[in-house]
Amino acid sequence: MTDLQDLEGELRRVVRGDVEFGVTARALVTMDASNYRRVPLGVVAPRDADDVAAVLEVCRSHAAPVVARGGGTSIAGQATGTGVVLDFTRHMNRLVSLDAGARTAVVQPGLVLDRLQEAAAPHGLRFGPDPSTHSRCTLGGMIGNNACGSHSVAWGTTADSVRELSVLTARGDRLRLGRGWAGAPDGLRALVDGDLARLRTGFPDLPRRISGYALDALLPENRADVARSFCGSEGTLGVLTEAVVRLVEAPRARALAVLGYADEGAAAEAAAGLLPFGPLTVEGMAADLVPRATSVALPRGGAWLFVETGGGSADEAHARARTIVRAADALDARVVTDPAGQRVLWRVREDAAGTATRMPGGGEAWPGWEDCAVPPARLGGYLRDFRGLLARHGLRGTPYGHFGDGCIHVRIDFDLLSEAGVARFRRFSEELAELVVSHGGSLSGEHGDGQARAELLPRMYGAELVALFERAKGVWDPDDLLNPGMLVRPAPLDTGLRFSVLPREPVDVEFGYPSDGGDFAAAVRRCVGVAKCRTTAGATGPAGAPGAAGEAGVMCPSFRATGREEHSTRGRARLLHEMLAGELVTDGWRSTEVRDALDLCLSCKGCRSDCPVEVDMATYKAEFLHHHYAGRRRPAAHYSMGRLPVWLRWAARLRAAAAVNALASVGPPARLAKRLGGIAPERALPRLARETFSAWWRGRRAGGGPVSGSAPASREPGDLVVLWPDTFTEHLSPSVGRAAVRVLEAAGLRVALPPTLRMRGRPVGDGRSRSAAALLTARRGRVCCGLTYVSTGQLDHARAVLRRTLDLMEPVLETAAPVVVLEPSCAAALRTDLPELLHDDPRAGLLAARVLTFAEALERHAPDWTPPRLDRPAVGQTHCHQHAVLGDAAERRLRAAAGLTGDLSGGCCGLAGDFGFTAGHFEVSAACAEEQLLPSVRTAPEDALVLADGYSCRTQLEQLAGVRGRHLAEVLAEALPQAPAGLSDGEGAPTRA
Repeated sequence: MTDLQDLEGELRRVVRGDVEFGVTARALVTMDASNYRRVPLGVVAPRDADDVAAVLEVCRSHAAPVVARGGGTSIAGQATGTGVVLDFTRHMNRLVSLDAGARTAVVQPGLVLDRLQEAAAPHGLRFGPDPSTHSRCTLGGMIGNNACGSHSVAWGTTADSVRELSVLTARGDRLRLGRGWAGAPDGLRALVDGDLARLRTGFPDLPRRISGYALDALLPENRADVARSFCGSEGTLGVLTEAVVRLVEAPRARALAVLGYADEGAAAEAAAGLLPFGPLTVEGMAADLVPRATSVALPRGGAWLFVETGGGSADEAHARARTIVRAADALDARVVTDPAGQRVLWRVREDAAGTATRMPGGGEAWPGWEDCAVPPARLGGYLRDFRGLLARHGLRGTPYGHFGDGCIHVRIDFDLLSEAGVARFRRFSEELAELVVSHGGSLSGEHGDGQARAELLPRMYGAELVALFERAKGVWDPDDLLNPGMLVRPAPLDTGLRFSVLPREPVDVEFGYPSDGGDFAAAVRRCVGVAKCRTTAGATGPAGAPGAAGEAGVMCPSFRATGREEHSTRGRARLLHEMLAGELVTDGWRSTEVRDALDLCLSCKGCRSDCPVEVDMATYKAEFLHHHYAGRRRPAAHYSMGRLPVWLRWAARLRAAAAVNALASVGPPARLAKRLGGIAPERALPRLARETFSAWWRGRRAGGGPVSGSAPASREPGDLVVLWPDTFTEHLSPSVGRAAVRVLEAAGLRVALPPTLRMRGRPVGDGRSRSAAALLTARRGRVCCGLTYVSTGQLDHARAVLRRTLDLMEPVLETAAPVVVLEPSCAAALRTDLPELLHDDPRAGLLAARVLTFAEALERHAPDWTPPRLDRPAVGQTHCHQHAVLGDAAERRLRAAAGLTGDLSGGCCGLAGDFGFTAGHFEVSAACAEEQLLPSVRTAPEDALVLADGYSCRTQLEQLAGVRGRHLAEVLAEALPQAPAGLSDGEGAPTRA
């Protein structure tokens, strides 16, 4: 038995890289993107090949297994292990060199594929294989699994693109693998020469045969290619330290022919017939996996083929696509030449790996039989038989994938939580293996065998050829040190399932988790490990495609800033999984490991939209913080910023804004206040408005201003809208509220504020009563979305605040008036946090359904209004909550109607409410801003307007760039004629750094 302390100590003495044996490091790699879970002894991030050699020597002396891991997106379990896991993504992640003339590149195993594509693109080159995880998968992982991707019909598998491999064996031999037996370990050639007949006849002939060891690559007629034979060995033969890979010429132009068919069977039968036309891709997908918002852009049909063509010019690519359309015999077809339109469609395809994890009715579906492959000409018949097998077992799944190569991806709604369900999983697996073999196929066509399929390899290859695989493993790794239990002598496919350790009864939680049946464990299970949250450049098209990089979403800003797995959405989900399991993380909700990982979560909600399975880490964080600090003292920031609405209301009641601002501008008092409040010393304290928005509203009414919003004399009175006085607009940016009132009234709408008295029979929104008795019995209060309480996990307070808000809003809910919310984070809280936290109160859903953004209100309730023309470029950032929860289509249309050109950047500003103000967060907060927001502002034209609808975004711009960002309402209000005095609140014209 391995002495863990001695193992760790020896590794620390000889390894220059990172040696981590703590709970967090181990918990992060217990799983990959498969159904399996194995707890490692520790994790090492080597700096170079010498470090790898040192790890292997120490582990061999301790009989500790070694598992090489790249992006951790393997679907069959081969990136997990019970020994020492080698993480190559941290240090051994370089592009060593690129020779454009020779069309080769030298790469380290931890290099992410998209980084290679970006380097090759200026030379008109690319790496051929491109899995859908291209933005986070590594070259080492691709070589280990012999990965393929959508362009394999044109450029083959990773093995087709490998020239030479530098490998370390478990016993420390440094080999340089290539053709002509180059680098072969002793005994390998004799093994092959002794079984030539079996190697020539035992392997099915199909383009996506990934299962088993590629020993046939060692045949004389295949030039005894040891490097090619090593591909797909899943880290069981040696550890890759460097690779020479082949690049191919990238087409100068592309077109995408989208072909509609009645069902996936018809699409599958048509796919093979398109291959003679030389397409770059022939991908298939059924309607079940296409979001409704995207399906309108597709031709008629219940399933589609996405057939990409290339050419030296746009006309040539388009002509080839039209030729394919004419030959396709499809129900309907569409050719897409616009790169943006192609990216939209490719994103749907790439997200299918996660989307397929949720069945149309909301049930869960899992990998395990993700990528079987059959000869392309037999795909239609195989799919029909596959559907029949599903029906016989009472299972559901939606096939999609590489139809041109006969390779099918599918997630199936296995019940992997009960004993009976696991037994059915085994029976189905055994029968499906027989079905695949009967069609001349391979159990794996892309992702490898791992634990999911290795047990069934004798059904595909026969016992004698599998025995030969075991002998080959013995030649390379006689001590069985490298990734044992994979490919040969495998662990049973129904053991070590990652769900088996989770609690069977629902955990007592605060949020409703409506999409997960109220079960927090089911919510955590959403993360299947596809790791889109580890994307650092946000590519949304096929790797290497025009415009593929640079369209970053929001998720996951903290990972982009730190590059650490524990700061990714996947990493945090893994820690929550282990917290629920209780084996590795043993202190449940009190876990410091989970707390520390969640500490740098910005609660941006980007994962809610960018994650293919809609993991909502902001909600999970709030849930965790609520339980973690229950009955305990909280961090100072939770009291200062988490209860910000209380302090700001008191300042307003005491008319203390001027005094607070004065003290905040003086060094010693400001430093003391920040230290006591847990606020970052690098931050300037925001200034309170001299007059709150509500006070301005009351004064305007008392001074004879429009009552409930008067429409222009030439118009009939318009719809009534209730303008929400959020905390930021009320106390910190009242100019935004004043501007919104002016624009809404200019559009002919009648504006009211929410009631501040809870009583019966009062007019909606004016805060007064016609009944003296009602006044005497009324309760005064202010509406609040509860955002600051939710983000700091003070859910009891949040619930009380939201119930009071619903009490006040009851009269509004009895009308048809929409609720217009100017602050995106508050609007998102009302749309999502409110109904999910008060899931037992029907009023919560009613209010959530009424919430509109400023642009949505104008579009829906003043559709004939034309905004003033500004005809200027605009820069800035779409608020992360707007992106994730609200959507910004209406805002885009309003900006276009006002003549504001240019797109706003994505990402997160990094301030994120209290996050960027909290002590210890400033560095990460600034790094998030530097990712997209600040560069977009610095490079903007001089006359550009800086737009930022969120108070956090405006504050970050001001404090880090000296730029005043403005809400869209402010920009439009300034352009209206005859702006009343005082509208700008004395803040002056916007300035740029």
